[in-house]
Amino acid sequence: MSEQKQPSLLINLLLNILIPTLILTKLSTEQWLGPTWAVVAALAFPLGFGLFDLKQSGKVNFISILGVVSVLLTGGISLLELDPKYLAIKEATIPTLIGLTLLISQFTPYPLLHKLLYNEQILNIPAIEQALATPQQQAKLGQRLTITSYFVASSFFLSGILNYLLARWIVVSPAGTSEFAAELGKMTALSYPVIVIPSMIVLIASLWYLLHSLKKLTGLDTEQLLASKG
Repeated sequence: MSEQKQPSLLINLLLNILIPTLILTKLSTEQWLGPTWAVVAALAFPLGFGLFDLKQSGKVNFISILGVVSVLLTGGISLLELDPKYLAIKEATIPTLIGLTLLISQFTPYPLLHKLLYNEQILNIPAIEQALATPQQQAKLGQRLTITSYFVASSFFLSGILNYLLARWIVVSPAGTSEFAAELGKMTALSYPVIVIPSMIVLIASLWYLLHSLKKLTGLDTEQLLASKG
């Protein structure tokens, strides 16, 4: 029986991290939702998606949990008017936890790497598994997937470092002020060229390594390895 289709990591990050962050940065001023209702609206996305995923898969969505924690921390820092350095720590912690979870999950029955790269949306999994006929080949695949998970995790660790540096550089106003919300928005806008692009380069390099390894192990070419678009 085929596995139930799982939401991609991109959708997970969008609904659990990015959209809530945009709500907190753009709608938390008094002319919009205000800080309290902005936190409530931002929480609705990771909570709603987490409950939906739980109903669909029967498993708790770890990234939804991170999203809830992220919103609560960002909202709490603003509402409690804490030192902005705590925001920088929080910004570094979330991607670092995702990276660590990816590494740890590789040694469990539910590896997060399968949601990101080794799945039927990207690769022709049936053809790959058919080509890996011997236990030795399957063991080598496991080793390559573990190495790939190290590469992918490094993209999140890089993101954590860049998040911290960017937050310390941009967000300097007292929490709870309109300047603080504006700086949060500026930090979110700059995160795409400063953080996402370097992380995506590492992610693409990880996919290239995985494809190169699969070619050697299976004897299939790139077209045969990739999932059919039809």
